[in-house]
Amino acid sequence: MQAEIVRAAAAGESALVLMPTGGGKSLCYQLPSLLRSGVGVVVSPLIALMKDQVDALRVSGVRAAFLNSTLSSGGVREVEAALMAGELDLLYVAPERLLMPRMLDLLDRSKVALFAVDEAHCVSQWGHDFRPEYQGLGVLPQRFPDVPRLALTATADERTRADIVRVLELEDAHLFVSSFDRPNIQYRIQQKGAGKAGPKSELLDFIRAEHPGEAGIVYCLSRKSVEDTAEWLTAQGLTALPYHAGLPVRERDSAQERFIREEGVIVVATVAFGMGIDKPNVRFVAHLDLPKSMEGYYQETGRAGRDSLPSTAWLTYGLADVVNVRRMLAQSEAPENVKRVEAAKLDALLAYCETASCRRQVLLGYFGEDLPQPCGNCDTCLNPPRTFDATREAQMALSAAIRTGNRFGAAHLTDVLLGNATERVRGLGHHQLPTFGVGKDVPERSWRNIVRQLVALGYLTTDAAGHGSLIASAKARPLLKGEQTLWLREDMLTPQTSKKGRRERSAAPAGAAGGLFEALRALRLKLSREQEVPPYVIFHDATLREMAERKPDSLAVLGTISGVGTRKLSQYGEAFLEVLRADGLRNGVPESQERGARENSALLNLLSRKPARELQTAEPSADFPEGRLFAGSESRADPDVTERLRELRRQLAKAKGVSAFLVFPNATLDVLAERQPQSLDGLRGLPGLGEKRIEAYGEQIVAALRGE
Repeated sequence: MQAEIVRAAAAGESALVLMPTGGGKSLCYQLPSLLRSGVGVVVSPLIALMKDQVDALRVSGVRAAFLNSTLSSGGVREVEAALMAGELDLLYVAPERLLMPRMLDLLDRSKVALFAVDEAHCVSQWGHDFRPEYQGLGVLPQRFPDVPRLALTATADERTRADIVRVLELEDAHLFVSSFDRPNIQYRIQQKGAGKAGPKSELLDFIRAEHPGEAGIVYCLSRKSVEDTAEWLTAQGLTALPYHAGLPVRERDSAQERFIREEGVIVVATVAFGMGIDKPNVRFVAHLDLPKSMEGYYQETGRAGRDSLPSTAWLTYGLADVVNVRRMLAQSEAPENVKRVEAAKLDALLAYCETASCRRQVLLGYFGEDLPQPCGNCDTCLNPPRTFDATREAQMALSAAIRTGNRFGAAHLTDVLLGNATERVRGLGHHQLPTFGVGKDVPERSWRNIVRQLVALGYLTTDAAGHGSLIASAKARPLLKGEQTLWLREDMLTPQTSKKGRRERSAAPAGAAGGLFEALRALRLKLSREQEVPPYVIFHDATLREMAERKPDSLAVLGTISGVGTRKLSQYGEAFLEVLRADGLRNGVPESQERGARENSALLNLLSRKPARELQTAEPSADFPEGRLFAGSESRADPDVTERLRELRRQLAKAKGVSAFLVFPNATLDVLAERQPQSLDGLRGLPGLGEKRIEAYGEQIVAALRGE
C-alpha cells in the first residue's frame, strides 16, 4: 500500500494510514517530503525515534534534523536557521514543541511540504498510549489548512480512528488500512508453571534454545520485577539491562543506547520501553506479565522482526496475572465509561490467551481483518490443544465460590472442591458445605486451570478491594442453571519446539553461510562504532543475509542486493566485498580478480561522477555491456510477465512467511522477465538463482513464465 499512500501525499492529499509495526509507515511520509517542495514536519512522541530516524536518513544523504530537549541552545538555533533557509527535507518535533508559539511562527514563515503525525493513536482519549499534547494537534488543520496531513498508527480500533479523524479534521481524507498480519512472528503463550521450572527459568530456556546471542525485549509489569529479572538473566551469562521510569535518566539512556548500538543485548523493561525504537533485528519479545489490552500486546510484540525475518512473541501468564490486572482495572480512578472500554479490551486479550483456535486469526479478527485459513505459525496451529466439556466442573467451581460467600481466592476454593480439610477450611465450617469434596476426582492442577479460565472468560470476577476474592458474576447464571455448555482447554504441558523447527525459524543462515553472516555482522558492528550510528543504519540483517547467500564478487552484483543503494555501495561496498572474497578464498571458490577489479574500478568511477538516478539508466560499456548496474534500472522486460512474477513472489513469500526478496530479488525478477527461460536448466546461472532457490521455487517460476 506504500505506493498508493506516497502518490496521494505527494499530490497534496491528506490520509489516515493504519499499517503494522515494521510495515513501512516511515517511508510513506519520508518519500513525499522529498518529492514535494518544502520541509516535511514529523510529529513524533519519543526522542529515541527521532534520533534513530534522523541518523538513518543522514546516512542515506537526506537533509534531516530534529528539535527536542537533548539539543543545546546553540543546536536549536542551528536547526531553526536551517529550517528558515530551506535547507531541510525532514524535521522531527515532539508535539509539545510543535505547539509552542515560537515553533508555529517559524513554520508560518517556512515552506512546509506536509505534516506527518506518527503514533497517531495518541490523539485519541481512547488510545492506549494517551498523551494530552496530541489532542492539541487540532491546531494544524486550522492554522495550515492547505498543507496535507498524514496520521499514521499501527493500532486503532473504530473508536480511536473516529477520534483521530475528528481532531485532525481528516473527514475527507483517504483511509488506508493495510493488513495487520506479521507472518514472520510466531505467537506463543504458555501457562506459568506449565513446566517444572518457574517463569524466569522457562524464559531462559526459551532464549538459549531459540535466540542465543540475539537481541530481545522482555516486558514485566512492575519495576521490581524488571530489576530482579535483569539481574537474574545477567547472572546466567546473558547481556540483560533493566529499563523503567524509576531509574536515573543516565542509566535508562545508557540501556537504550547499548540496545540500539550493540548486538545481542536484551532489555528487561516496563511497557514504556520500545515505542518508536527502529531496531529491525529484535528477534524476540517476551512477556513475563499479562499486557492490559490487545492493542498493547500487538504494539509490543510488533517490535520483533521489523526486518521481516523469523521472530518470536512469547508470553507466559497465570491466574495471578488475570486477578492482578482485573483488580488494577477495578481500582482505577478513570471514569466509568473509560473503565468499561478498558474492561472489554482486557476481556478480548484474555479470550486470545485462552483460545484453542489459531491465535493469528483471533488477533487479526480483533482489528477487523479476516484470515481465512489458520496461519500455521502459532502455538495452537503447531501443537493444537485439546478441549473438553467442562460444564459440570465449572458448575462445581462456581457453586463453591457462591456457597463460601464469594469471599475467597482460588487456593481456598480448590481445597473445598478437593475435600482438603485444612485448618482454615474447618475453622470456617466449609467442610460441611455440599460442595466440599465434590471435585476430589479432578487433579489439583486441573482445578487451577479451570478456575483460571473461568476468571479469564468472566464467569468469575475479582473484588475491587484487592483481597483476591473470586466472585461468581451475572454471566455465570445460565451456566449454573444448565442453560449453557462450556468447553475449556485441557491443562497441557507446553510442548517443546523441535530442533528442526528451531532451525527453520533461525534468522541467521546455517552452516558456511552462517559463518559468513557473522563475519559480515562483525564488520557492520565495527563500522557502526566508528561512525557512532546503530549497526542497522549501515545494513539490515536481511541485507547481510542475502549477501551471505548470494556471495557477490563485485560492486556491480553487490549493488543488486536489497538494501544496498548507490550511496551505501560507494561508502561500504569495498569493505564488505573484502569479507566476502576472504570467505570465498577460504572455501575454495574461484574468482576472477581481474574482472572484479575492472568492474569495481568502472563502477566507483561512475559513483564519483554521476547521481544515482543516472546510474539506473547508464549506457552500455565495455565493462557493463547491458548498461544496467542496479535493480530498478531501465528494463526490456515484458510488463505482463513481470507482473506474473511479482504476484508469484508475493504468494510464495506469504506462504513461506519470509520477505519477498528472499524468494528472489528484484534484479533476478528483471532478468527472468527479459530472458523468459522455459525450463529449470534455463534458470541456472541467472543472478540470484542458486540451486537451493531453483529447487524450492523453480517449477513455479517456469510455470509463471509460460503463463500457466
